[in-house]
Amino acid sequence: MMEEKIEGLAFVGDTFTPRNVSIIIENGLINEITDAKKPATQWIAPAFFNAHIHIADTVGMDTKIDRPLAELVAPPDGVKHKLLRETPDTVLTHAMEDTISFMKSTGTLGFADFREGGKTGVDLLLKASDPAVRMLIFGRDGGEVVAGGFGLSSAKGTKEEEDAVSRAKKSGKLFAVHAGEVGTKDIDAAFALEPDLIIHATHFSREHIREAADRGIPIVICPRSNWLLGAAADSRHPPVREMLDAGCKVFLGTDNVMFVSPDMFAEAAFLKTIYKVDSEEILRMATGGFSLIGQKGKIETGSPANLILLDGKYPGTWTKDPLTSLFTRIGSRGITRVISP
Repeated sequence: MMEEKIEGLAFVGDTFTPRNVSIIIENGLINEITDAKKPATQWIAPAFFNAHIHIADTVGMDTKIDRPLAELVAPPDGVKHKLLRETPDTVLTHAMEDTISFMKSTGTLGFADFREGGKTGVDLLLKASDPAVRMLIFGRDGGEVVAGGFGLSSAKGTKEEEDAVSRAKKSGKLFAVHAGEVGTKDIDAAFALEPDLIIHATHFSREHIREAADRGIPIVICPRSNWLLGAAADSRHPPVREMLDAGCKVFLGTDNVMFVSPDMFAEAAFLKTIYKVDSEEILRMATGGFSLIGQKGKIETGSPANLILLDGKYPGTWTKDPLTSLFTRIGSRGITRVISP
């Protein structure tokens, strides 16, 4: 039996309540959480799940944003797709390995990827995988046959799309679709396909938000990507506050590695600064994606020990709100260790 004891200020349970605790980990699971008597400088946070990323885009890191979004990323002839086709498989695999390693080092132990390249593209990501980092792959162009899900760039309301989604669902695959990223014209078509997950929702109206909430469809928002790529220019897009108030389940993602670093701490800090979202809600968004793979992103007895250990000495001395300080004072630079089952 593998057992380890860690102590610190942990963000515990459904509300991520900061408590000085002792945690016993046995065989990769949190076996026991008890209160500790003395304050600790070490902080313990639940690891993150990046709920939307295009990981192979690493090979085009910091490509200039010098043209409309569709010309940059839309299939089949956007800049990124041409680059992916021209890059050797060995290079793509190495790039994905590097980004998975970076995510792990910055506290992300799970991610959902929209994988281009058909079956070969999925196979390359599986080859690049790290067993400590859980993956949910949304394949396309035939890749959905061997992936855990089917990912659609944008819904156009065609019979071909309907058939592809139907086949994926009959095979037990999750279905995710980009919708409302740069406008509203693809939103109704996306809802008509009955998705399990909607990506972006940057320009959702009150009616769209209500529909997502009523149908229980989770939404993944990617705020930094929206701003960098010109899909958003104010705190109303995406309408995060309205989504949360309506009862939507909202997850956080970083989108294209080509343009945005897959650092979930940075994404959370941006969300906090621009959108004024409560810190508890942000941590729930940053960890909630684990539910897509049947796990809980929480520090509680019986949960997998997906944990981030951080140096909290400086903010711990002065902060009136540890959860906010986690994002705005410590961030990924404060990580001392990442624990995975």
